[in-house]
Amino acid sequence: MAEQRTDARVPTVIADDVHIVYRVNGGGGGKGSATAALSRILKRGSDEAARGVRKVHAVRGVSFVAYRGEAIGLIGSNGSGKSTLLRAIAGLLPPESGKVYTDGQPSLLGVNAALMNDLTGERNVILGGLAMGMSREEIKERYQDIVDFSGINEKGDFITLPMRTYSSGMAARLRFSIAAAKDHDVLMIDEALATGDAKFQKRSEERIRELRKEAGTVFLVSHSNKSIRDTCNRVLWLERGELRMDGPTEEVLKEYEKFTGK
Repeated sequence: MAEQRTDARVPTVIADDVHIVYRVNGGGGGKGSATAALSRILKRGSDEAARGVRKVHAVRGVSFVAYRGEAIGLIGSNGSGKSTLLRAIAGLLPPESGKVYTDGQPSLLGVNAALMNDLTGERNVILGGLAMGMSREEIKERYQDIVDFSGINEKGDFITLPMRTYSSGMAARLRFSIAAAKDHDVLMIDEALATGDAKFQKRSEERIRELRKEAGTVFLVSHSNKSIRDTCNRVLWLERGELRMDGPTEEVLKEYEKFTGK
Protein backbone atom coordinates (compact mmCIF):
# COMPACT_ATOMS: atom_id res chain seq x y z
CA MET A 1 0.00 0.00 0.00
CA ALA A 2 1.09 3.57 -0.60
CA GLU A 3 2.48 5.65 2.24
CA GLN A 4 0.43 8.33 3.96
CA ARG A 5 0.75 11.91 2.85
CA THR A 6 3.56 13.89 4.41
CA ASP A 7 2.95 16.53 7.07
CA ALA A 8 5.70 18.79 5.68
CA ARG A 9 3.50 21.13 3.66
CA VAL A 10 6.08 22.78 1.43
CA PRO A 11 4.54 23.60 -1.99
CA THR A 12 6.57 22.60 -5.04
CA VAL A 13 4.01 23.05 -7.85
CA ILE A 14 0.98 25.33 -7.95
CA ALA A 15 -1.43 25.13 -10.90
CA ASP A 16 -3.88 28.05 -10.85
CA ASP A 17 -6.86 27.72 -13.23
CA VAL A 18 -4.68 26.37 -16.05
CA HIS A 19 -6.12 26.23 -19.57
CA ILE A 20 -4.07 24.78 -22.45
CA VAL A 21 -5.22 25.14 -26.04
CA TYR A 22 -3.62 23.51 -29.07
CA ARG A 23 -4.04 25.14 -32.46
CA VAL A 24 -4.15 22.75 -35.38
CA ASN A 25 -3.99 23.98 -38.98
CA GLY A 26 -6.90 22.72 -41.02
CA GLY A 27 -7.29 22.79 -44.77
CA GLY A 28 -7.18 20.10 -47.40
CA GLY A 29 -4.30 17.87 -48.27
CA GLY A 30 -3.04 16.66 -51.64
CA LYS A 31 -1.84 18.90 -54.42
CA GLY A 32 -1.72 22.57 -53.61
CA SER A 33 -1.55 22.02 -49.85
CA ALA A 34 1.88 23.71 -49.64
CA THR A 35 0.49 26.70 -51.55
CA ALA A 36 -2.51 26.76 -49.24
CA ALA A 37 -0.23 26.69 -46.20
CA LEU A 38 1.83 29.58 -47.59
CA SER A 39 -1.36 31.51 -48.21
CA ARG A 40 -2.41 31.02 -44.58
CA ILE A 41 0.95 32.28 -43.37
CA LEU A 42 0.68 35.40 -45.53
CA LYS A 43 -2.79 36.15 -44.18
CA ARG A 44 -1.50 36.82 -40.68
CA GLY A 45 -4.02 39.52 -40.01
CA SER A 46 -7.04 37.34 -40.79
CA ASP A 47 -9.17 35.52 -38.27
CA GLU A 48 -7.96 32.07 -37.11
CA ALA A 49 -11.20 30.40 -38.11
CA ALA A 50 -10.97 31.89 -41.60
CA ARG A 51 -7.46 30.43 -41.89
CA GLY A 52 -8.73 26.97 -41.02
CA VAL A 53 -7.14 26.85 -37.56
CA ARG A 54 -8.91 24.42 -35.23
CA LYS A 55 -8.61 24.86 -31.45
CA VAL A 56 -8.29 21.86 -29.15
CA HIS A 57 -8.95 22.72 -25.50
CA ALA A 58 -6.71 20.05 -23.94
CA VAL A 59 -6.68 21.23 -20.29
CA ARG A 60 -9.63 23.12 -18.80
CA GLY A 61 -9.27 25.17 -15.63
CA VAL A 62 -7.09 22.75 -13.64
CA SER A 63 -5.98 23.91 -10.18
CA PHE A 64 -4.01 22.04 -7.51
CA VAL A 65 -1.06 22.40 -5.14
CA ALA A 66 1.64 19.70 -4.95
CA TYR A 67 3.85 19.40 -1.88
CA ARG A 68 7.40 18.28 -1.24
CA GLY A 69 7.58 14.58 -0.45
CA GLU A 70 4.47 13.60 -2.41
CA ALA A 71 4.18 11.08 -5.23
CA ILE A 72 1.16 12.04 -7.31
CA GLY A 73 -0.44 9.77 -9.88
CA LEU A 74 -2.18 11.21 -12.95
CA ILE A 75 -4.94 9.00 -14.29
CA GLY A 76 -7.67 9.32 -16.90
CA SER A 77 -8.80 8.09 -20.28
CA ASN A 78 -6.62 8.48 -23.37
CA GLY A 79 -6.70 12.11 -24.46
CA SER A 80 -7.76 13.37 -21.03
CA GLY A 81 -4.86 15.85 -20.83
CA LYS A 82 -2.46 14.04 -18.50
CA SER A 83 0.70 14.32 -20.62
CA THR A 84 -0.26 17.84 -21.71
CA LEU A 85 -0.50 18.93 -18.07
CA LEU A 86 2.96 17.46 -17.34
CA ARG A 87 4.43 19.37 -20.27
CA ALA A 88 2.93 22.59 -18.92
CA ILE A 89 4.42 21.94 -15.47
CA ALA A 90 7.80 21.32 -17.14
CA GLY A 91 7.54 24.70 -18.90
CA LEU A 92 7.31 23.15 -22.37
CA LEU A 93 3.75 24.34 -23.07
CA PRO A 94 2.60 27.87 -22.19
CA PRO A 95 -0.93 28.00 -20.72
CA GLU A 96 -3.57 29.85 -22.73
CA SER A 97 -4.65 31.30 -19.40
CA GLY A 98 -3.89 30.63 -15.75
CA LYS A 99 -0.47 30.11 -14.20
CA VAL A 100 1.91 27.32 -13.21
CA TYR A 101 4.38 28.04 -10.41
CA THR A 102 7.24 25.66 -9.54
CA ASP A 103 9.77 25.66 -6.73
CA GLY A 104 13.00 24.32 -8.20
CA GLN A 105 13.67 22.78 -11.59
CA PRO A 106 11.05 20.37 -12.95
CA SER A 107 12.32 17.44 -15.00
CA LEU A 108 10.08 15.56 -17.44
CA LEU A 109 10.89 11.96 -18.25
CA GLY A 110 8.83 10.32 -20.98
CA VAL A 111 9.21 7.02 -22.78
CA ASN A 112 9.70 9.09 -25.93
CA ALA A 113 12.21 11.46 -24.35
CA ALA A 114 14.89 12.08 -26.94
CA LEU A 115 18.29 10.49 -26.65
CA MET A 116 20.60 10.37 -29.66
CA ASN A 117 20.09 7.14 -31.59
CA ASP A 118 23.42 7.28 -33.41
CA LEU A 119 25.42 7.53 -30.18
CA THR A 120 26.21 4.63 -27.87
CA GLY A 121 24.35 4.09 -24.62
CA GLU A 122 27.55 5.11 -22.83
CA ARG A 123 27.65 8.50 -24.58
CA ASN A 124 23.94 9.02 -23.95
CA VAL A 125 24.44 8.43 -20.23
CA ILE A 126 27.05 11.20 -20.23
CA LEU A 127 24.97 13.60 -22.33
CA GLY A 128 21.79 12.87 -20.38
CA GLY A 129 23.57 13.51 -17.09
CA LEU A 130 25.03 16.78 -18.34
CA ALA A 131 21.60 17.86 -19.61
CA MET A 132 20.19 17.33 -16.10
CA GLY A 133 22.90 19.54 -14.62
CA MET A 134 25.21 16.84 -13.27
CA SER A 135 28.95 17.44 -13.36
CA ARG A 136 31.26 15.08 -15.24
CA GLU A 137 32.58 13.85 -11.89
CA GLU A 138 29.05 13.07 -10.67
CA ILE A 139 28.31 11.19 -13.90
CA LYS A 140 31.55 9.23 -13.59
CA GLU A 141 30.70 8.29 -9.99
CA ARG A 142 27.16 7.17 -10.85
CA TYR A 143 27.81 5.71 -14.31
CA GLN A 144 28.03 2.05 -13.29
CA ASP A 145 24.98 2.37 -11.04
CA ILE A 146 22.99 3.78 -13.98
CA VAL A 147 24.00 0.92 -16.26
CA ASP A 148 23.33 -1.71 -13.58
CA PHE A 149 19.95 -0.18 -12.71
CA SER A 150 18.84 -0.21 -16.36
CA GLY A 151 19.72 -3.89 -16.75
CA ILE A 152 20.53 -3.42 -20.45
CA ASN A 153 23.88 -5.22 -20.10
CA GLU A 154 22.39 -8.37 -18.59
CA LYS A 155 22.37 -10.10 -22.01
CA GLY A 156 25.42 -8.51 -23.60
CA ASP A 157 27.53 -5.37 -23.73
CA PHE A 158 24.73 -3.20 -25.13
CA ILE A 159 25.91 -0.03 -23.40
CA THR A 160 28.72 0.22 -25.99
CA LEU A 161 26.32 -0.12 -28.95
CA PRO A 162 24.36 2.69 -30.66
CA MET A 163 20.93 3.43 -29.20
CA ARG A 164 19.32 2.54 -32.55
CA THR A 165 20.15 -1.12 -31.85
CA TYR A 166 18.10 -1.10 -28.61
CA SER A 167 14.56 -2.35 -28.26
CA SER A 168 12.01 0.26 -27.17
CA GLY A 169 11.97 -1.30 -23.70
CA MET A 170 15.76 -1.14 -23.35
CA ALA A 171 15.81 2.51 -24.44
CA ALA A 172 13.02 3.40 -22.00
CA ARG A 173 14.82 1.66 -19.13
CA LEU A 174 18.01 3.56 -19.87
CA ARG A 175 16.13 6.89 -19.96
CA PHE A 176 14.54 6.18 -16.60
CA SER A 177 17.86 5.07 -15.13
CA ILE A 178 19.60 8.28 -16.22
CA ALA A 179 16.83 10.47 -14.79
CA ALA A 180 16.63 8.46 -11.56
CA ALA A 181 20.37 8.89 -10.91
CA LYS A 182 19.81 12.49 -9.85
CA ASP A 183 17.77 13.88 -6.97
CA HIS A 184 15.03 16.08 -8.40
CA ASP A 185 13.00 18.98 -7.06
CA VAL A 186 10.10 17.84 -9.27
CA LEU A 187 10.33 14.67 -11.37
CA MET A 188 7.57 13.88 -13.87
CA ILE A 189 7.40 10.38 -15.32
CA ASP A 190 5.18 9.72 -18.33
CA GLU A 191 4.44 5.98 -18.63
CA ALA A 192 8.07 4.99 -17.93
CA LEU A 193 7.02 2.16 -15.65
CA ALA A 194 4.92 0.57 -18.40
CA THR A 195 8.06 -0.80 -20.04
CA GLY A 196 10.39 -3.47 -18.79
CA ASP A 197 9.83 -6.64 -16.81
CA ALA A 198 8.42 -6.96 -13.31
CA LYS A 199 11.92 -6.81 -11.79
CA PHE A 200 12.66 -3.45 -13.41
CA GLN A 201 9.24 -2.07 -12.46
CA LYS A 202 9.90 -3.00 -8.84
CA ARG A 203 13.30 -1.26 -8.93
CA SER A 204 11.67 1.81 -10.49
CA GLU A 205 8.96 1.97 -7.84
CA GLU A 206 11.54 1.66 -5.06
CA ARG A 207 13.58 4.49 -6.60
CA ILE A 208 10.51 6.74 -6.77
CA ARG A 209 9.91 6.17 -3.06
CA GLU A 210 13.56 7.09 -2.40
CA LEU A 211 13.16 10.31 -4.41
CA ARG A 212 10.17 11.22 -2.25
CA LYS A 213 12.16 10.64 0.93
CA GLU A 214 14.92 12.86 -0.45
CA ALA A 215 12.39 15.74 -0.40
CA GLY A 216 11.40 15.75 -4.06
CA THR A 217 7.96 15.60 -5.64
CA VAL A 218 7.14 12.92 -8.19
CA PHE A 219 4.32 12.94 -10.77
CA LEU A 220 3.54 9.62 -12.48
CA VAL A 221 1.30 9.18 -15.52
CA SER A 222 0.32 5.54 -15.81
CA HIS A 223 -2.51 3.33 -17.05
CA SER A 224 -1.48 0.71 -14.49
CA ASN A 225 -3.57 1.13 -11.35
CA LYS A 226 -1.23 -1.27 -9.58
CA SER A 227 1.78 0.98 -10.26
CA ILE A 228 -0.21 3.98 -9.00
CA ARG A 229 -1.24 2.10 -5.84
CA ASP A 230 2.29 0.86 -5.17
CA THR A 231 3.97 4.21 -5.83
CA CYS A 232 1.67 7.17 -5.17
CA ASN A 233 0.07 8.62 -2.05
CA ARG A 234 -2.20 11.02 -3.99
CA VAL A 235 -3.99 10.92 -7.34
CA LEU A 236 -5.27 13.54 -9.79
CA TRP A 237 -8.00 12.19 -12.09
CA LEU A 238 -8.45 14.05 -15.38
CA GLU A 239 -11.25 13.56 -17.89
CA ARG A 240 -11.66 15.63 -21.05
CA GLY A 241 -9.11 18.10 -19.72
CA GLU A 242 -10.94 18.74 -16.45
CA LEU A 243 -9.81 17.74 -12.94
CA ARG A 244 -12.54 15.33 -11.90
CA MET A 245 -11.09 14.27 -8.54
CA ASP A 246 -8.03 14.97 -6.35
CA GLY A 247 -7.37 12.99 -3.20
CA PRO A 248 -5.75 9.98 -1.48
CA THR A 249 -4.81 7.20 -3.87
CA GLU A 250 -7.30 4.55 -2.79
CA GLU A 251 -10.27 6.91 -2.67
CA VAL A 252 -9.68 8.26 -6.17
CA LEU A 253 -8.86 4.88 -7.73
CA LYS A 254 -12.05 3.32 -6.33
CA GLU A 255 -14.13 6.01 -8.03
CA TYR A 256 -12.08 5.76 -11.22
CA GLU A 257 -12.52 1.99 -11.35
CA LYS A 258 -16.29 2.42 -10.95
CA PHE A 259 -16.19 4.88 -13.87
CA THR A 260 -14.15 2.61 -16.15
CA GLY A 261 -15.70 -0.66 -15.02
CA LYS A 262 -12.27 -2.17 -14.42
